[in-house]
Amino acid sequence: MRRRQFIGLIGSAAAAWPFAARAQQKAMPVIGILSTGSPSDSSGPFTGAFRQGLSEAGYVEGQNLAIEYRWAEGNYDQLRAMAADLVGRKVVFIMASSPPAALAAKSATSTIPIIFRHGGDPVGDGLVASLARPGGNLTGVALLLDRLTAKRLELLSELVPRAGVIALLVNPNTESAERVIQEVQQAARAKGVQLHVLKASIETEIDAAFASVVQLHAGALVVSPDPILSNRRDQLVALASRHAIPSIYAWREFAASDGLVSYGASLTSAFHLLGAYYADKVLKGANPADLPVQQATKVELVINLNTAQALGLTIPPALLARADEVIE
Repeated sequence: MRRRQFIGLIGSAAAAWPFAARAQQKAMPVIGILSTGSPSDSSGPFTGAFRQGLSEAGYVEGQNLAIEYRWAEGNYDQLRAMAADLVGRKVVFIMASSPPAALAAKSATSTIPIIFRHGGDPVGDGLVASLARPGGNLTGVALLLDRLTAKRLELLSELVPRAGVIALLVNPNTESAERVIQEVQQAARAKGVQLHVLKASIETEIDAAFASVVQLHAGALVVSPDPILSNRRDQLVALASRHAIPSIYAWREFAASDGLVSYGASLTSAFHLLGAYYADKVLKGANPADLPVQQATKVELVINLNTAQALGLTIPPALLARADEVIE
């Protein structure tokens, strides 16, 4: 072979090498987030906690990980199509931020891993066979907060002892709605108070529900821990303030936003755990069936004293002593 031809072949090989090397590099993994919320939640505390957990595990969006977001914006009927779209894009796993999202993801795939944040009972809702042995392609964090809704009524009754009528606000479209209603009705009977169940799943229905609270002369309100209702936090707190209705919620974020009182586990901790532990395990090849569902280990009582004063309420000393956080 002539020297000029030899040098030409070497040059061609050298020029082609970077392209071949890039082709052999492992493609950046793509994960999917399926949420009942809105795009504005992408910069919120919960999605932020998930990304922070990912970062601590060594995954940074845009550097070594890509994220496909799907926001249902409160329209549960869109979740299945969105889950199917994520499956079609061959994401490595789906993070379902709520029970309805997890159910939609499960209906879309039996092979792609799904990690979820569930506020109720994932076994009762048919997501996993058991907490210790999920048994399929789903696992995650269970807060078991539906079971605490009755306890919230008890706390609210202690806070507002003169309230002979208490209202319960639920989203009727959730799987656990009827179970929550039954449990709170039992708690109301035990407390000797009358319970009115109000249902809402969209903004205008929430406005109407508060009008009903006033018409029924309800002395207090229990808000169930539903994703759609949680996404309307500002609206709920503002209406409770406008109508001077003492209200209790599931999440600390409500009390921090001038809601009266909250009782439940930490949402940010749950989403952080999904990113730092479950996402990391799945990205490294773990089978969800081998990852037990973790339960919340601590339930927090948060009281906003400023809101109590605005409502003319005096918090019983015994209740203050039990509070994990008092906002002044």
